[in-house]
Amino acid sequence: MWSVDDHLEDILGAIRPLDPIDLQLPDAQGCVLVEDVTVPVALPPFDNSSMDGYAVRVADVAGASEDYPAVLRVIGDVAAGSGEQRLVGPGEAARIMTGAPLPPGAEAVVPVEWTDGGTGGGAATTMRPAGSAPEAAGGEVRIHRPVEPRAHVRERGSDVQAGDLALVEGTVLGPPQIGLLAAIGRGTVRVRPRPRVVVLSTGSELVQPGEELGDGQIYDSNSFALTAAARDAGAIAYRVGAVTDDADELRATIDDQLIRADLLVTTGGVSVGAYDVVKEALASVGDEDEPGSGIDFRTLAMQPGKPQGFGSIGPDHTPLLALPGNPVSSYVSFELFVRPAIRALMGLKDVRRPHVRAELRTDKALTSPAGRRQFLRGAYDAEEGTVTPVGGSGSHLIAALAQADALIVVPEDVTSVEPGTETEVVLLG
Repeated sequence: MWSVDDHLEDILGAIRPLDPIDLQLPDAQGCVLVEDVTVPVALPPFDNSSMDGYAVRVADVAGASEDYPAVLRVIGDVAAGSGEQRLVGPGEAARIMTGAPLPPGAEAVVPVEWTDGGTGGGAATTMRPAGSAPEAAGGEVRIHRPVEPRAHVRERGSDVQAGDLALVEGTVLGPPQIGLLAAIGRGTVRVRPRPRVVVLSTGSELVQPGEELGDGQIYDSNSFALTAAARDAGAIAYRVGAVTDDADELRATIDDQLIRADLLVTTGGVSVGAYDVVKEALASVGDEDEPGSGIDFRTLAMQPGKPQGFGSIGPDHTPLLALPGNPVSSYVSFELFVRPAIRALMGLKDVRRPHVRAELRTDKALTSPAGRRQFLRGAYDAEEGTVTPVGGSGSHLIAALAQADALIVVPEDVTSVEPGTETEVVLLG
């Protein structure tokens, strides 16, 4: 009988990170960087305005107030994307838009709300459109408040300087990181690709959701849950419709899927029953012409999830994890073994879910079989530092699983856990 830790160690010892490739930014989301990225140009690359308003010299608006506004001659507009700018001289101002470069001679920006907007009236609330603004080609603006040097100016390099380290190797590229790469001009990036994971469930009793159930049939939930879990782990996941309890059909289906799989996951058919098709189909795949391949079926000292299989298959020795068929067993097994394998394929160093300690909140003691590490569904309260069991221990209780965000871990040498005991918790959220 294998321990949980030994089984996971065996899996991770056999998994090798996927080879790096260069990807365009839209395709790199969710991938892991394999290089440090430095900034080639400063951000922002030039001094620019953080407000819609007027670019001015500080001395020209010193002492300005509503009763005694500073009156400046408007020399034109400066819009975002503008090229060469006119010099702002003494007694002059330029209308400037958010993100536009600060013109030469200007030292600060006065928000439009601190001016009359060039109308000769009271305080403005917005900039007038360029086509109807007389001050775009001339005119005057009254400014009601003074400003300090560099007021409302985003200085060149205030975000990052050229040569700064933007992203470090091992970073998972999410939307902010993709945005930063684009902002510094990177169109492609070198990453480990997201693993392609194929999930298939087995069982002649399985019917696809939306179809009508016959006698003795149930809906296939495992393939949907585990495909979603694979995507949540960072993979590109493909769900295959349930395969009947036929060894030849299962082998043919797996052979067809190898072309698009970096990892295969099956559910069901790994126990000791007469119709455990996965064991029947895969127990002897390690032929002489496929050195290093083969699936080892094991008994683990855990509950749920005692029967497990792991090995490789096909000419490329694609890793395959065979999980039990009960919904809770398959999901718990995925979190403990498949998710770390996916993260290892991505090249991540931290492949496991976070573990914390929490006080057990329950009305009565929890029991656990001797010699088995038990994983119970739980609801974790981070603020209180507590965890509460959800549902019973049955491996078929999928409704309780949907309400849980944690697994309560009961060690192999513990058969009873009293309320108030500090326990180990695996966080699933």
